[in-house]
Amino acid sequence: MSFPNSFRAARWLRTTNLVLQALLFLSFFAGLNYLATQLDFGRFDLTRLRQHSLSEETRGYLDRLKQPVRVIVTLPEKSDDANLTQAFVDVSELLREYVYATETPTPTRPATARISVDYIDVYQRPADAAQYELQKDTVLFLSGDRRREVSLGELYKFKDKQREAFLGEQAFTAAILDVSSTEQKKIYFLTGHGEADPLSTTPRGLSELYANLRAKNYAINTIDLARAGKIPDQPGEKPDLIISAGATSRYEPFEQELLRKYLSENAGRLMVFVGPGLNPTGLEDLFYDWGLIADDVWIFDNSPGAQTDTGALILSGYWPHEITKLLIESNEFLAFGSARSIRPHPGAVPDPSRSVSKLVGASVTAWGERSYTRGPPQFSPGDLRGTKDNEIALVAAAERLAAKDNLPFSVPVGRLVAFGSADFINNANLFQRGNSILFISALNWLVDRDTQLSVPPRKIDKFQLSLSRQELVRLRYSLLFGLPAAAAFLGIIVYWTRRR
Repeated sequence: MSFPNSFRAARWLRTTNLVLQALLFLSFFAGLNYLATQLDFGRFDLTRLRQHSLSEETRGYLDRLKQPVRVIVTLPEKSDDANLTQAFVDVSELLREYVYATETPTPTRPATARISVDYIDVYQRPADAAQYELQKDTVLFLSGDRRREVSLGELYKFKDKQREAFLGEQAFTAAILDVSSTEQKKIYFLTGHGEADPLSTTPRGLSELYANLRAKNYAINTIDLARAGKIPDQPGEKPDLIISAGATSRYEPFEQELLRKYLSENAGRLMVFVGPGLNPTGLEDLFYDWGLIADDVWIFDNSPGAQTDTGALILSGYWPHEITKLLIESNEFLAFGSARSIRPHPGAVPDPSRSVSKLVGASVTAWGERSYTRGPPQFSPGDLRGTKDNEIALVAAAERLAAKDNLPFSVPVGRLVAFGSADFINNANLFQRGNSILFISALNWLVDRDTQLSVPPRKIDKFQLSLSRQELVRLRYSLLFGLPAAAAFLGIIVYWTRRR
């Protein structure tokens, strides 16, 4: 037998063929990897809701980023709480898109303006947690000496206590813009009339609120109007918001006039917490000018379920407004201590440029007692009482709009939010139920924070397999017997074919 027709030649030919196939496969694999690393073919998001893509607005902001931003995530990767685990997945996947979007420098963004992400367990790395003042279950954004925390409650939109949408992109883009901006919003706390101290760590103090505001990158100052004689109006010093937190003595007329001019002439923003027992407050004319009245009453409610274990009022009646939107969606209630009524002034002179809104109301069983200094609380004729369709308001907002050069739109020139209680933001109560949500929502509305963003929320899709009991039984038997039977039948066919 000649060599070309021999078994040895056939074996060499088969071996050579296998070697060539292996070399071809390795060359193909290496070529694909080379092209993948050297060329940018882009990325394609094939999900129906574009779950893995940033909005054009966010990409536009990132293209103009000028300095690096570091993100520290303290959410646990694995937790017994399924909501925390899901939050980690949502946050990490979204931040990966931010990192990818800033990996390549653009003509307007330097190569150093990138976003980096670190995941830190505050319990396993206490030194890092202490260095950056990290709290658990938050996302911290750092750029230079600026920082802003995004809490878990800011990441989701709720409906009927169920997560309806993921708000991570809106919150993260706002935080990146905030920490990378050269401007820092300034908040002034009024002093001199027994107001709560922002630095005090006592139960009545506001140190928790102060830390929360600092974490959100606000610059905090205090001002005594009687000593200062004016409200700063120079660039870099002008307040974006003034807060009066629980004054225990009345403001002088000239202080009230300073605040009135700040609101009306300088497009100022004012947040006033005025609890019961102080009458007059010294702000009566200012309230009247803005269409509000702070009644000299003390709100009581003895109905079952109207108070917490500590005696605080449970409030869950909200009027629709941007400030109460999150409270309504989350179906969360408030826990107020001592409270008075703040409502639209029934005798205010009509002003078409002024808009007054009631925000939070007491239940229909509550009443505002006028003679609260005499004996135990008991409803008497003459006391303030709401109705089913018109509950007693405890929080109200006022806004003035003005036409700008006869243009067909208006611009806000001043905003005021008045609370009929001061103790719900102190250290003992700030994080009770929805108290912090109300404060932060009011703060954001007053300073127009994050409202310039129009990043849409990401709807959370839920897929549920609905099977009847009979369908579930059929599925079980199909998996137990159907698939093995099909595999056995295929094997028999192969066996029978080979025998032929």
